[in-house]
Order: sequence, then C-alpha cells, then structure tokens
Amino acid sequence: MAQTALLQTERLKQIAAGEDLPVRQAPHNIEAEQALLGAILVNNEAHDRVSGFLQAHHFFDPLHQQIFETIAKLIYAGKPATPVTVKTYFDNAEPIDANLTVPQYLGRLAASATTIINAEEYGRTILDLFTRRELILIGEDLVNTAFDSPIDHPPEAQIQEAENRLYALAETEKYGKGFLSFGTALTHAVEMASAAYQREGGLSGIATGLRDLDNRMGGLQRSDLIILAGRPSMGKTALATNIAFNVARAFKAEEQPNGTSKTLEGGIVGFFSLEMSAEQLATRIVAEQTEIPSEQIRRGMIDETGFRRLAQKAQEMAAMPLFIDQTGGISIAQLAARARRLKRQRGLDVLVIDYVQLMTGSKKAGDNRVQEITEITTGLKALGKELGVPIIALSQLSRQVESRDDKRPQLSDLRESGSIEQDADVVLFVFREEYYVKNLEPRDPDDPKYQEWEQQMEKVKGTADVIIAKQRHGPTGTVKLAFQSEFTRFTDLADPSFSQYEH
Repeated sequence: MAQTALLQTERLKQIAAGEDLPVRQAPHNIEAEQALLGAILVNNEAHDRVSGFLQAHHFFDPLHQQIFETIAKLIYAGKPATPVTVKTYFDNAEPIDANLTVPQYLGRLAASATTIINAEEYGRTILDLFTRRELILIGEDLVNTAFDSPIDHPPEAQIQEAENRLYALAETEKYGKGFLSFGTALTHAVEMASAAYQREGGLSGIATGLRDLDNRMGGLQRSDLIILAGRPSMGKTALATNIAFNVARAFKAEEQPNGTSKTLEGGIVGFFSLEMSAEQLATRIVAEQTEIPSEQIRRGMIDETGFRRLAQKAQEMAAMPLFIDQTGGISIAQLAARARRLKRQRGLDVLVIDYVQLMTGSKKAGDNRVQEITEITTGLKALGKELGVPIIALSQLSRQVESRDDKRPQLSDLRESGSIEQDADVVLFVFREEYYVKNLEPRDPDDPKYQEWEQQMEKVKGTADVIIAKQRHGPTGTVKLAFQSEFTRFTDLADPSFSQYEH
C-alpha cells in the first residue's frame, strides 16, 4: 500500500511539472471489429445477434462506426446490407490509403469473413473495449477537473458527477433496453402471478408485514412511487419505520449460479432519514421490538431485566439488511446516486425517504418551491423505475386540514405541489382520530359531556386509519390498524372486520 501511494504521488508530481509521460494507446481490437462487420455483410442475421446491445459509437475505428451505422440503417429499412448495397454510400469517401478505397475495403471485409457463429462474442469484445475506453476518459476528466478545481464545481460535486457517469456506464445494458414484445410482457405478468400464487398470502409484491394493508395493495410493487402522508403526530414516520423493519426482518435470499443472489422474501431496505438521526431511528425500532418506551431508553430509565432484553434484541437485529442515510437536505441527484451505489454494493429492494419536503432540487428551480417539488417527485418516480424497487416517500400535509371540522386528509391536502398526487402510483394517508379527540377532553370531569367524550375516546383509542386515497392498480378505501404510541408501533387489529374498502 505504501509503495502504491508513493508511485501515485510521484506520478502526480510529474503531471504537475508538465513532464511527458509514456503514451499508451486506448484499448481496442481492430480485428474483432473487422470480423463482425464482415460477418454481417455476408449474413445480415449476424446483425440481429448484436443489435440489442451494440451501437455504432462502440467501435474504435471511425470508418467502422460509419460502416456499422450504414448497415444498421439498411437493415432497419428492410433492405439487404451487402458490399454492393453499402458501397454506394462510400463511393465518394476518402481512400483509406493510396492502394485501397472504402468500397474495396468492404469487399475485403466480406471476403475474409468465415462464420456468424462468433458474431455475438465479437460484439461483446467490442463493447467491453469501449467500456474500458470510457473508464479512461472518466478518469482523465476527473484528474483534469480536480487539478483545475473551478469555484462553482467543488469536490463534492465532482465526486457526484463521477459516480453518476460510472453508474451510467455500468448500467448501460441493464436499463433502457427499448421495446419489449407483448409476448415478453405477458411472460413477465404470468411470472408475477405465479410468484404471488406460490408466496404465502398471495402477494405479488413485497409484504409490509401488515395483513390488511397487504391484502388491499398486494404488497409493495416494484417501481411504484408510494406517497405516505399525514399531519405531524399522526405516525407516518412510525408506519414507514415499521414497514422498513418488517421487510428487512423477513429478508431471505438464494444464491444464483452466476454468483448473484435472488430475494425470496422480504428485502434489503435503504432508509433516507432527513429529519431524524440514525440513532433516533434505531431507538424507535428497538422500542417497538422490546416494548420499552423510547423515552425510557433515551433516558436510561430501565432496569437490569429490561437492559438485557434491549441488548439481546439489538444483537438479533444488528445483522438485518436495513441501511440508514441520515444526511439532511439531500438533493434528488445525490439521493439517486447513493441509492444506485447501495443497489450495486449491497443490493436494494425497498427505498424509504423521510420526507420529501426536506429534500432539495436543482439550482435551476431557484426559489420556486412548487417547481422544485415537481422535480423531486418526478425524479423519484424515474428512480423507482430505473432501480426496479418500490419507493416509499413520506410527505407533509398542508395546514388546511386543521381548519376543517372533518380532519380526515384528502388528496387536495398534499403540500406544495399537485405533482405529488400525479407522479404517485399509491397515496396513503395516516390518520389517528384519537389525537384530535384527546384534545377535546373537557376540563371538568363533572361536565355532562365528559362521559360522552370518554365513550368517544374509548371507541378510537389505540387505533389508526391508513386511507388508500389513490392506487393505480387496486381499490381505494380505509384500512384500520392498531397503534401503540408508547412503542411507536403499528400492528394488525385483532378483528379484521374493522377494515373498510371502496372498489
């Protein structure tokens, strides 16, 4: 390590001094490019084997780029691409050398072609070498920018830009594959139904651990943007934390032959806690699991038995795949970069953001908060589709809820932007009538209305409503849950008949 660091330091000194360094040629393989082009010119089916992942700019030689692009255009137009048909587009091209014109070169490519069997391997080789060249360019740009260090482009921005470019390069083949045939889409739909049929509870998505909510939503669906909103003290963070814990606790994976793992149950959870610290979030979860009020845990007001239970539970939960980022005021670009990194390094099945209004957009949005929120929600929806994971994003509600007699939230209460409702696949509201009824307690216990208040309080005590106000692929309605405020825990009601649905 010390020797490597010394060599790196010496190299930086040479660059700073302007000394000439050994020139290395960018990695490429002209023979592979020639072999592939020749195979396609002889048999256009070879193009079908590489068209799904190879593009003209992946070739190293500029002439080969032009030839491949011309061939592709002819094939897409339904015309044969042969040395004869392609040569007409290069009759006026500059000769390769004094003894070789481009039309002659096309004939040589076809004449030297042997078989199309290796066409895909040649294409993969060309793509791999292109990727290596791009890595070199990213590294050079990173070095040059670091030396220049513009005032308006600080190191943090440089790191983020490099991460984004590296991720885009790494995921070139994974996302954005273009059109799928309807047959392929149907296959995916049937596979999803099959997974739901085989999975306990018949869920097509990831189970939240709350029975009635899962029954209405079918679990958390991949690529869905789920907005979880509520007024302060309603318990939206508690519900998000409960779901995140339930998903991480149920995690089971199976190793695949290619060295990757496939999630069977539960999932790996990334939790962006913009409001609370990681310690506060962990305290909530520990309180829920040990049934020791978080207030007592924070103040150390627990006996020896309670502490042993706390230590035991903490040890059991330490290995859970729940990762917390406690950066405040994070931008949508930074959040996306970190989520991508987590997916590549650890895996990712569910992403939770607490909460949207604490995020920032780009500088372009300026002081226009509505435009900024629109940028954030649009970015979250795109990120969910890109990573193929459900995103649970918490949101505040406007104060107009408090001015109404009926405090139950509505879609129009979503704060600062209609884009939240528009971009969301699911909108959930957390509503605890107990909170409002408790504030109406008559001061005098002898007041005739006190008994009426007690009866009303008894009816709503320890319960919460999760209102499904929007769901693209399912029913809306209300799911009743039990809520233990001292442990910040949501659970299923003992009697499931409390749940009400609209279709």
